This record gives sequence, structure tokens and C-alpha cells, in this order.
Amino acid sequence: MAPLSSPIASKQREIWKAAMNRLTLLVVPVVVLLSLSFLLLRPSSPALLFSQKASDPYPRLRVYVAELPRALNYGLLDLYWSLPAADSRIPTSSDPDHPPPRAHSPYPDSPLIKQYSAEYWLLASLQPGSPLAPAVRVVADWRDADVVFVPFFATLSAEMELGWGAKGAFRRKEGNEDYRRQREVVDRVTAHPAWRRSGGRDHIFVLTDPVAMWHVRKEIAPAILLVVDFGGWYKLDSNSAGRNFSHMIQHTQVSLLKDVIVPYTHLLPTMQLSENIDRPTLLYFKGAKHRHRGGLVREKIWDLMVNEPDVVMEEGFPNTTGREQSIKGMRTSEFCLHPAGDTPTSCRLFDAVASLCIPVIVSDEIELPFEGMIDYTEFSIFVSVRNAMQPKWLTNYLRNIPRQQKDEFRRNMARVQPIFEYDSIYPSRIASVPQDGAVNHIWKKIHQKLPMIQEVVTREKRKPDGTSIPLRCHCT
Repeated sequence: MAPLSSPIASKQREIWKAAMNRLTLLVVPVVVLLSLSFLLLRPSSPALLFSQKASDPYPRLRVYVAELPRALNYGLLDLYWSLPAADSRIPTSSDPDHPPPRAHSPYPDSPLIKQYSAEYWLLASLQPGSPLAPAVRVVADWRDADVVFVPFFATLSAEMELGWGAKGAFRRKEGNEDYRRQREVVDRVTAHPAWRRSGGRDHIFVLTDPVAMWHVRKEIAPAILLVVDFGGWYKLDSNSAGRNFSHMIQHTQVSLLKDVIVPYTHLLPTMQLSENIDRPTLLYFKGAKHRHRGGLVREKIWDLMVNEPDVVMEEGFPNTTGREQSIKGMRTSEFCLHPAGDTPTSCRLFDAVASLCIPVIVSDEIELPFEGMIDYTEFSIFVSVRNAMQPKWLTNYLRNIPRQQKDEFRRNMARVQPIFEYDSIYPSRIASVPQDGAVNHIWKKIHQKLPMIQEVVTREKRKPDGTSIPLRCHCT
């Protein structure tokens, strides 16, 4: 036998070492594959609330629709179309005398109501046979759902009371049909075990109208609120807390952490980029001059702008009589002014986008839909109230924006137009609009809120009875 230090022994060690290296290259992948197989095949732990089922091809929001009588949603449409007289607030109605036959009555074309029609389209997207969407309806067991959608047409209910109810009755509870419906919805929903599971934090209320669910807001404040903005929703400080604001909730109870800003339904037809023509007017605005609260700035800007050359400031609303005037004004103007009114935003912004008129937003407290998904600075001009209030400042600023930048803004606007289309879930209605419109973006935005909602629900479970912890969130 050769000594260990001999050349032969050294050669043997080298051969042995090489053989072991080759064996290692073969064994390690096999071990890794076996380990992965074990991890994939072993039984999974029980699913947490809001977790995604493995059978889903991609993450989809699982939505259970709360059980409410038809009289609180589609039945309200039947009631609306049966009303004998027109809305007392509008001299000329936009609605046809007899709606076309359908499975259920259509949503009103009245501009005061149509602009808030998100409630109609969201419920429609959950009906059987709806196209594939980021949300899927859970029918069998509410426990399998991520969220609970409350199918109450709160806007339609409120607007019917305002337009056809007794004068001044809206703010009272007695003799107020809208309040009666609000009360029924809250009583039914909060009595269900799904509400008790989360304290209502996984429930969705569509409250696009600033006066929707006016009398019961405190009771539904923990839920996911779909609103057009937070204007007039909450009390700001302790000075107002002692006064009777029955329609308002604490500022800590509305937040972009849980609530979703949704777009108005635009009232003017969509203009394609290929239809764009010369725009001789610099700045256009059509609306009411006199507003309340934060809208007082509108009156001051009006007085600064009304005599400026190439600037058009018109009183009115795009109803039947003013619609054509609004279409012409927005389609022949480079910029469309969007100052704060009674609330920080309005339908006017989305009419401007539909008309390819570059929005000029003068509203310091504005919140906008789908931020994080789209960048409004790519097609809108944002001006502080302070700058807008300086004489000549705004018109000088707009005149100095180069043509190239305005063209780019308009191209970007054309790309985001479909995102603000609500009836894109029905391809037969607007064939050129993709499926991924406003409804799907709302469901996606709600889906983004789930981790935060899950955390809050889990924290609430471990709090013992009798615990009193003040609301602390000051996030917007």
C-alpha cells in the first residue's frame, strides 16, 4: 500500500474529491425539490379574514351583497319613474317621459342625480352574468367574503326627498321618507352577524351625494365609505363638537386609509382626441357664482376673471337648457376652471376631462379618485387659492404654458378618459371603452384597503369588554 504522502495517495485523494463534488451537484437539487414539494403539498393553516382562495386565478375582491328589500335599490328607480311631477329644483327635466323597457328601470338622466350614479353601476357589476372584473360576488356564505356591499341607493333616496318631499322636511326626521329608508337600512345591516364580525369595518356604503345617509352617518362611520370628497363630512375641532351637527362625524372617522374617493359621473359626452379642434378661448367656467363654506373663493375668483380677455365665466348648470352651451364652451377652450364650491370638487372636473379641456384646479382641500393609479399632474394644472386670488396671476400663468405642454396634457387626458367611464361594464353601451373603467378601478382601490382593515379588525378582537380607547387617527 502506498504511503499517504506518496504521489499515488495524492492522486487518489484528488479522484475521491472530484467524485464527491459530482455527487453533491446531483444530490442538492434533489433535496431542494423534495423540500419544495413538501412545502407545497403539506396542509395549509386556516385562512385569515380577507385571505385569497388558492383557486382564484388572480387576486379578486370577494363581495357579499347585504340582503335588503328591492324597495331600497331598484324599487327606488321604479318609484322615481312613477312620480307624477318633475323635480321642483330643475325648470326643465332631462329625463324622458317613459324610460325604455329593461329588466329594471334606468338611472335618472337628471343632472342633479346622474352625477352621483356610482351606486347604480357598482351594484350592476355584481349581478349574475357581469363581465370578469376585479370583484366577484359571494352568494352562498357571507363568511367567504372579504367585504359586504350595502345595496342601498342612498343618493337617489336623498335626492327624491329633496326634489319631491315637503319643503324643509329633509333635515327633519318626521315625515321624511329618506330618513325612514336610512333607518331601515342601518337596522337591517347592523343586525346581521356580518356586521358584528368586524363592527362594520368591512362594509361598503356608496355615499356619493354629500347629503346621502344624512341622519345616520355616525352609525356607519367605521365602514368603508365611497365618497366624491370629504367636504362637509366631518367636524374639525372641539369648538364644533358641542353644537348639533347630526349629519357630521368626527374628523378621525373618515380617512384615505379606509375610505375611497370615487369619480362623479360626467354629464357631457366624451370627445375623442381625433375630434380636437381649435380652442380660441383661454379659460372657461360655467356654474353658480355664489357658493357656501370653501366655495366663497369662487365668487372672488369670478370677480377677478369676468372681465379678462379670452376668459368666459357663465352662470348656470349643464341641464337640458345649458348642456349644449357647456359642450361648446369646454370643447373650444384650452383650460377649464375648477374652483371649490360647496364641496372641494364637482362633476365639472370630469366633464372637462371628457371634453379634453385641461382642468385648472383651485381647491386646496381637494381629494381625487384613483390617486396612486394615475397622476393628475400629467393632465391638470393645480393652483393654490392664494395665487389664484392675485389679480392677473392666473391668466398670466396660463398664457405662458407652451403649446407643446398643452398638447401633451391633452394626449395624457385622452388616455385616462376611459378610467372615469362608469357604464363601460356594458360593452354594448360604449363599444370603444375598455372594460377597465371607473367601476373596476373602484373595486381595485377597495382591495388595496383590505390589509389595513384586517389589521383594525384583528386589533378590535383582542380588546376586552369595557375598554375605552379614543379615536386617534388624524390621517387624510
